[in-house]
Amino acid sequence: MPRRRTTSSSSSTAPSAPSAPRNRTPQPVRVRRRTFGDFVKAFLAFVVLAGLVVGVPFALAVTAGWPFPGGAPSLDWLQREITVQTFLHILTVIVWLAWAQFTACVLVEVKAALSGVGVPGRVPGSGPSQLLARQLVAALLLVGATAASLTPGLSQLGQSLEGNQKPSVAAAQQTPGIFAQQQEQAAATANALAEQAGQAGQDAARADGGSSAAHGDTKYYRIQPPEGRHHDSLWEVAERHLGDGRRYKEIFELNKDRVQPDGSRLSEASLIRPGWIMEMPGDARGGELVEMPDEAPDVSEQVQQQISDYAKSGDHAQGSGGGDAQVSLPEQRPAPTPANPANPVTPATPVPGTGQEHATPAAGQESRSFGLPEALLAAPLLSAGLLGALGRRRRQAMWQSALGAVGGRRGMEPPTPTGDAQDVQDALLVGADPEGVRLLDRSLRGLAASLTAESRPLPVVYAAWMSGNGDLHLQLAQPAGKPPAPWQQGQDQTFWMLARSDAEGYEEAETAAPYPGLVSLGTMDDSRLLLNLEAVPGIVSLGGTEADRAAVFASVAAELATNGWSDRMTITLVGFGDDLTPLAPNRIRHLDGFEDLFETMSAETRQRRGALGAAGHDSVLTGRTGPAQHTRWAPHLVLLAAQPSDDDALRLAELAADAGRLGIGYLVGTEGTDLPGAAWEMEITGAGRLLAPLLGLELDAQMLPAAQRRAVVELFTDADPGSGPGSDPEGGPGRPANAPPFLVDISEQGRPAVYARLVGSYEIIGLDTPDGERSALLHEALALLLLHREGVHPRVLSSALWPRGVTADVRDALLERLRAWLGSDPDGTPRLGTDATGRLTLAKSVVSDLDVLRSLYYEATQGRGAGSRQVRGRLLTDALVLVRGPLLADRPEGRYRWLTHEIVDAQLPLLVADTGLALSEFHLEKNRAEKAIEALTAALRTAPADERLWHELLRATHTTGDPGRLRALAADLVARSGARGVPPRTEALLDELLPTWREGVSAAG
Repeated sequence: MPRRRTTSSSSSTAPSAPSAPRNRTPQPVRVRRRTFGDFVKAFLAFVVLAGLVVGVPFALAVTAGWPFPGGAPSLDWLQREITVQTFLHILTVIVWLAWAQFTACVLVEVKAALSGVGVPGRVPGSGPSQLLARQLVAALLLVGATAASLTPGLSQLGQSLEGNQKPSVAAAQQTPGIFAQQQEQAAATANALAEQAGQAGQDAARADGGSSAAHGDTKYYRIQPPEGRHHDSLWEVAERHLGDGRRYKEIFELNKDRVQPDGSRLSEASLIRPGWIMEMPGDARGGELVEMPDEAPDVSEQVQQQISDYAKSGDHAQGSGGGDAQVSLPEQRPAPTPANPANPVTPATPVPGTGQEHATPAAGQESRSFGLPEALLAAPLLSAGLLGALGRRRRQAMWQSALGAVGGRRGMEPPTPTGDAQDVQDALLVGADPEGVRLLDRSLRGLAASLTAESRPLPVVYAAWMSGNGDLHLQLAQPAGKPPAPWQQGQDQTFWMLARSDAEGYEEAETAAPYPGLVSLGTMDDSRLLLNLEAVPGIVSLGGTEADRAAVFASVAAELATNGWSDRMTITLVGFGDDLTPLAPNRIRHLDGFEDLFETMSAETRQRRGALGAAGHDSVLTGRTGPAQHTRWAPHLVLLAAQPSDDDALRLAELAADAGRLGIGYLVGTEGTDLPGAAWEMEITGAGRLLAPLLGLELDAQMLPAAQRRAVVELFTDADPGSGPGSDPEGGPGRPANAPPFLVDISEQGRPAVYARLVGSYEIIGLDTPDGERSALLHEALALLLLHREGVHPRVLSSALWPRGVTADVRDALLERLRAWLGSDPDGTPRLGTDATGRLTLAKSVVSDLDVLRSLYYEATQGRGAGSRQVRGRLLTDALVLVRGPLLADRPEGRYRWLTHEIVDAQLPLLVADTGLALSEFHLEKNRAEKAIEALTAALRTAPADERLWHELLRATHTTGDPGRLRALAADLVARSGARGVPPRTEALLDELLPTWREGVSAAG
C-alpha cells in the first residue's frame, strides 16, 4: 500500500472510538474458540498422519519388502527377463520414494511449527504433498494454545502451493492494498506456523510492574496471529491498551522503520505481521503487555530475547541500513530523462496521474492553485472524463446545429465560459490525464481479451491502484491463478500488476469493459485508489458532514458518468444530484426518495438474478465475456446521500446482500457508524481526508465541492443546443447566431502587424524567426493563444507545452521570450498582455487566417454581405481561398497534443462547409452550376465527411444536364461510403436525381 503521511498526535477529526472493533463484513466478528469439532479434526489428522508416516512403510515392509537391494548391483540385472514382477518392484520403489518425500514434508512442517522462527522450507518437488502435510500438522495442533487459526483450513486442500513460497517477507508488502485485514490474510498464512512457540507464553504475559533502566516505563506488545478471520491491527492495539484507537499513530511513530525479528521493518501503519514487537507508550495498560522482557517468567526465552534485542533498537536505527529485508512501496521506475539535457524539466506544476499532484512549488512560484480549483487539479481521471464528455457535447451541438440550418445558425462558436465556469474549464485542461485514462482502459480490456482467449473467467476485483510511475495494480477478492502475460503476480496471489511500459504496448481490444464500476476515491502519496463499487459484498457507507459527503458523492457520480473505461452503466442518485443529470442524461437518473429506490431496485435485482440463472452465469463477470459481452451486464450503481431510517436500512441491507455478483453497487451516506449491511465503512473529514481505519485506508479524498459542481454543470448546459442566452428554443432559422470571439478588420486599413497561417501549413508573417532551440515552443505557444482569443490561463499554457510539468522559472522565462519575440505596437502596447483575470491575451494586431476566415464568413452572412449580393460573393470567395488544408497540417510529431482537447478540429470543417454551401447557393442563384461545383469541390477537400456538401454537389451536377457526370459522381460517392453504405438521406436524394444509380453500382460490383 502506498505510504501514508502520519503525525504523532491523534486526529481531531477522526471518529470516536467504538466500543468494539467492527469487521468489514456486515456480520460481527466472532473470535474463534476451540470446539468439539476441532478435537475431532485433530484426532482424524493424527490417525491420517500415523497411517501415512508409520502404517504405509509397515505395510510395504510386510507385503513387498524393503526397497534396498540384497547385494551389490551387477551387469546380470540388465540381462534378466522383464516380467510382471519387475514392474511391481519398480512400482514398490516409487511408493517408497513418495512415502519418503511425504515424511520429509511432515518433518519440515513440524520443525517449523515448533521452532517458532521463519517460514517452512520447501521440499523439492513436493507440491501437493507438502500442502497436505501442512494441513494435517496444523489440524493436529489445532487444539494447542494459539494454533486455532494458523492455517487456511482443510477446505483449501486443493489450492496451489505456489505463492506461499516467497522467501522474502518484504516481497509480501511491496504492492498497495485496500485494507490491512485482506492484505495480511495471504501473508499470515505463510508466516503463521512460525509464530506458535513464541506465542504460547505471550497470551499469559502481564505487565507486572517495573521497567528497565534504559527505557523507563516503556512497554512492549507482540502482534497476535489471526484468530478466525480476524487480524490484529494497530488501531485495535491502541484501542485495547491506550483507550483510543486513534492513538495508533503514536505506536506507529515509536516503531517506524525499526528492524523486526523477521528482518523486515514497519513502514505502514496498516501493514503489521504476527510476531512483530511494538514498543508502546508509557501509559499503556492491560494484559498482553510485557514491561520487563528479561524478567518476565511467563514469556518464553526466545520471545524474551526478541523483545530485548528490539528494545536495544530504541534509537530506531534509522539510516543504518540494517536488515536484509525492508517493507517498502512498489518499485518506482526512474522518470525519463528530459529530451534537452541543458533544459531539464522539474515537475513543479502538478502532472496529472503521475503522482506529482502534490509537488512543492519552486521558489518564487505563485500559489499552488494559481486561482484554479484544486479539487479538479488533483483529480486527473475525473478531469479527463469531464473534458472528453464536454468536447463530445460541444461537437454534437455543432453538428445538430449544422443539420438544422445553413446560414446564421447558432452553434458555429460554442459560448465562451466566464467566471467560475471559466476557472473550472481551465482546471480541467490543466488537471486532465487522458493518457492515463487511455492506458487504464486498454489495460483492462486487454486483460479481459487475454482471459477470454484462455477460456478463463474474469476475477473479482475489489480495487485498482495507479502508482506514480504509471504501473497498475489490481487487488483481487481471492486468488485467481497466474495472470496472463504481460501481467505479473504482485505481492501475493491476490494482486496482479501491469507495468506502464507493458500497458503502452496494448492496442484497442474488441471486448467489453470488464470493470466499469471502478471509481477514484483519492490518493495516498503518489498512488491513486479506484474502488470497484459493483464488486463490494454489500453496502459501502460514508460518514461525515452533509456538505463533505455531498462533495464525495458528486465526484463519484461525475466520474462514473463520464469515465473512459466504461461502455454502459446506470447511475441512480437518490435525494441529491438532480442538477448532475446534464453531465450524462443517458447514464444518470434521479429519484426523490427511498420508496422509489426500493421499488426500482427490487424489480431490477429480481430481473438480474433471473437473467443470470437463465444464462448459466454465476456473476456478471462471466457474462462480460463471450458472444453476449456487448449486450448485457452493465453495472448499476446507486448513490444514496442521506442516511435511511432504521427500517429502510434493513430493507436496503437485504436488497444489497447479493448485489456484488449482480453488478449492483450501493454507496450510502450515514451520520453514524452503524449501518446494517455495511461491508466497508468510510468517513470523510473536514480536512478532506477519507478514513477507514479498520480497512487500512487514509486517503486525500477526491471531492467535487458544490461551487465547482455548479460550474461544471454550467459548462455542460451551455453546450447543449438551444440552451444558451439569446437562442430560439424552437430552433428556427431566424434565431441569432453566435458571433466569433474575435472579429478582424477585413478592410485595407485593418492590415495586421503579425499574421499567422494556421489553416494548412504553419507560417508566420511579420516576425523574425526565433533561434532554433526555442522556436518550436514559441510557435506552439503562439498557436495556442491564437486559437483562444478570449485568453489563456498561465497554467493552461504551461500544461499544454509541458504535459509532464515544469518549474515556474522556466515557464516565466518562455513568456518573457514570447513577449520579446512578439514585440509591441507602434503606440508601445505589448502584443502579449494580461487581462483582469490574469489570463494571457494577444493584441488585435496579431491575427491568424482562421480569425480572418471566421470574420469573412460572419460579415458575408450577418454583416454587410447580408444586404449586398456583390459583397457577399466577394467575401465568400476570399474566405474559401484561405483554406489550404487541415489545421496545422505540418505540426511535428509529439507536439500540439493539447489539440485533442479542442473542438477546432470539428469547427474548421463545419466553417469551411458552411462557406462552400453559401458560395454554391450564391452561384446557383444565377445558374452558374460550374462555379457552384468548383466551390463545393474546394470545400470537400477540407470537409470530406460533410453530407450536406455531397447533397449540394449532386444537385449542382444534376443541373448541368449531364447524366454521365452525375453517374460518375454517384459511383464516387458510393465508393467513399465503403462497407457502411450510403446514408439514408443521400440514398433518397440519389433515387430522386438518378433512379438508375443502383444499376451502376451492381455493374461495378
